[in-house]
Amino acid sequence: MKKSRLEAIGAYLPPAVMSTQELLGRMEKAGEFDLFKITGMAERRVADDAAEVPEDCLAMALSAARAALSRSRYAPDQLDVVISCSITRTTDGRRLQFEPSFAHRIAKEIGAGSAVHFDVSNACAGMMTGVYLLDRMIRSGEVRNGLVLSGEHITPIAFTAAREMEHSRDPQFASLSVGDSAVAAVIDRATDNLDVIHDIELMTCSEYSHLCLGMPSNDTGDLAMYTNNKEMHAEDRLSLWPVFQRDKLAKSGRRFADEGYDFVIQHQVGSRFVDFMNVVGGRIFETPMPQALSVVEKLANTASTSHYLVLHQALAERRIPKGSKILMVPAASGVVTGFLSATVSSLEV
Repeated sequence: MKKSRLEAIGAYLPPAVMSTQELLGRMEKAGEFDLFKITGMAERRVADDAAEVPEDCLAMALSAARAALSRSRYAPDQLDVVISCSITRTTDGRRLQFEPSFAHRIAKEIGAGSAVHFDVSNACAGMMTGVYLLDRMIRSGEVRNGLVLSGEHITPIAFTAAREMEHSRDPQFASLSVGDSAVAAVIDRATDNLDVIHDIELMTCSEYSHLCLGMPSNDTGDLAMYTNNKEMHAEDRLSLWPVFQRDKLAKSGRRFADEGYDFVIQHQVGSRFVDFMNVVGGRIFETPMPQALSVVEKLANTASTSHYLVLHQALAERRIPKGSKILMVPAASGVVTGFLSATVSSLEV
């Protein structure tokens, strides 16, 4: 069975920066509270969807795709698959589009017209799901390579929350933690163990799907997200990942402590969440966790792009030595969890 690897990666960040204090300055009803202390987020990037050339989901995803392909050995017309995985699907500024698919439009725009193309929707695990599907397609021998990408213009839910929230325990509170970005990854067949995706496994616990809902606002009809943070982040929910990974590894006679992970990337919900996830993981795996990589303070939670944005930024800052083994842990509404582990040596930004 063939294995896959991360062959190239690209990202797009809107140039506009909004500080946490600026966002709190938009609050219309809620009293004062310290969002930075709660989340560890000092700022986030905000796309300008009203510009002459709008920064919408499609435009950002295309920018990330072109950045990834500029570092890839493959030309667009050599791609076998294009998978688009964003939650937010805005085009032409603020227009939501579901058909034709984003993958169809992206493949056409970049010149990958012969590629199989489809969209995936799986909340903040969307891009992880796209990588999972492409990994399995490569392992089966059906395809040689593909492009997985996501463009998230999700800050409109933060502005809805600022207008409508009445207190810091409001179900729209988590909406204040988001930022905009796009990421794309080219994935192909691994040729050695220096660049390889070792494992990628996902699990959905749908009984918790009601704990986080994206929908039109109950008050105004604007884009909104409602989250039961207390239940969503209860310890038994956070234990789903390490128990799942521990049991999956055990089936092949492996232990977490022996895997040799150099870095772990948690979903960028907030600094406290990242720290607590690693505490829970260390307790269940009965071993110290690897060094955590994060962009929470500067880029906030960028939804489905978060893990690959962290990887991209860490590579850009030369924080990941060649030959490092990375562990990524999704935590998405649904509830979706799991793990991806990969060794990266030639991946550069």
